Amino acid sequence: MSTAPAKIDSRYLEALGPLRPLVDDDSLTEIMVNGADMVYVERKGKILLTDIRSDDEAHLLRVIETIVSSVGRRIDARNPLCDARLLDGSRVNAALPPVALDGPLLTIRKFSKDPYQASDLIGFGTLTQEAASFIQACVLARANIIISGGTGTGKTTLLNVCSGFIPIDERIVTIEDAAELQLHQEHVCRLESRPADINGEGRINIRDLVINSLRMRPDRIVVGECRGGEALDMLQAMNTGHDGSLTTIHANSPREMLSRLETLVLMAGMDLPLKAIRQQIAGAINLVVQLNRLKDGSRKVVAVTEVIGMEGDMITMQEIFKFESHGADATTGKILGEFNPTGIRPRIIDRLFDMGIPLPPRLAALFPDRRQAAAEQRNGQHLARAS
Repeated sequence: MSTAPAKIDSRYLEALGPLRPLVDDDSLTEIMVNGADMVYVERKGKILLTDIRSDDEAHLLRVIETIVSSVGRRIDARNPLCDARLLDGSRVNAALPPVALDGPLLTIRKFSKDPYQASDLIGFGTLTQEAASFIQACVLARANIIISGGTGTGKTTLLNVCSGFIPIDERIVTIEDAAELQLHQEHVCRLESRPADINGEGRINIRDLVINSLRMRPDRIVVGECRGGEALDMLQAMNTGHDGSLTTIHANSPREMLSRLETLVLMAGMDLPLKAIRQQIAGAINLVVQLNRLKDGSRKVVAVTEVIGMEGDMITMQEIFKFESHGADATTGKILGEFNPTGIRPRIIDRLFDMGIPLPPRLAALFPDRRQAAAEQRNGQHLARAS
C-alpha cells in the first residue's frame, strides 16, 4: 500500500491562482498569505516577502474555499477557522474575518514530494549518524518515543523518519488532524480527524481515533500530534501492551514536555491526582527527542533524553545525547557545535542487547553488554584456575 498522494488534477492547480508557482516550488517550506496583498515564504529557514498578489480579497477567498472543500471541509463566517491540507498532502490553516481582522489568512506547510530519510537529516546537520542509529535501535526495540519541539522545528519530518524504522511486517495505525505522514510500509491504516458538519454534528476528534485504533489490532500507533485529552488514551495504550508508539508534542525542552503532557492528560476530564498522572507518564514514555530551531534558521536535535522512572513525586530523566553550542561563525552566522553522547548509560540499552539489536560502534564500545563482560570475566577466571 502506498501512502503517497494521487496525481493532482490540473483544474485544482489552476484554482490555486497566484499561489500555484509557490506550491510547485520545492525549495520552499512554508507559504504565509496575509490578506490579498502580502505573501511571505520560508526558504532555508529565512522568511521572505514575495511580489505575489491576489486580485482582491474575494479572489483569495475563492482559493481558500477550493483548498478546504477539496478535502471535505468548510470555512465561512460562522466557522472562520479551518485546518485542512492540499491534495499533495501539504498542511493548511486558514482564518477568515471576523477573527482575522485584516483579511483572510492562509498558511501552508509544504509537503515534501520525496520524503526525507535519516540520511537527509544527517546531511542537513539535524542529527548525527550515531544519534540516528540509536533512535533506530530504540524504535526496533519498541520504545515509546515522543518527539518534542516548538512550531516549525521539523517534528513531523522527524516523526516520519522514525516511523520509517518500523519493520515492514508490523501493522501501523496513523492518526492525524490532516494526513501528512508518508510511510512506505505496506500495512498502514491511516485515520484522519473530521470537523463537525454545518449542523455542528459528526465531529470525530483525535481522541476518538486513538480509542478506536486500540480495537484495530495495531502493532504500532503513530499519532501526528498530541494536543488534547488523547494524551491520556495514548499513555494508557503504551502502558497496556501497545509499546513502540510514536507521537509529537509542542514543547521547548524535555522537562517542559513532561509538564505539557500532564496538562494534556488533565484535558481528558478525568479527576486524576498529579502523582498518578506522573506514574502513568514514567511507566509509558521511554525516550524524548528534542528538536529546536536555532538562530541561524537551522533545525537540530538538541537532546535525546531517557525517562527512567520516579523519585518521590518527580519524574526522573537522563540525557543520552546533547548538543553543545560553540557560538556562531563570524562570516556566515551559522551556529557551530557538537552533538555527542553524554556518557550516561541508557536503561534501554539492556533491552537492545536482549533483542539482539545492533548499536552504533561508538555506543557499543561506550556501553558494553554487562552480562557478556561478566561472562567473559567468569570464563577468564575459570581458565586461570584450570591452568
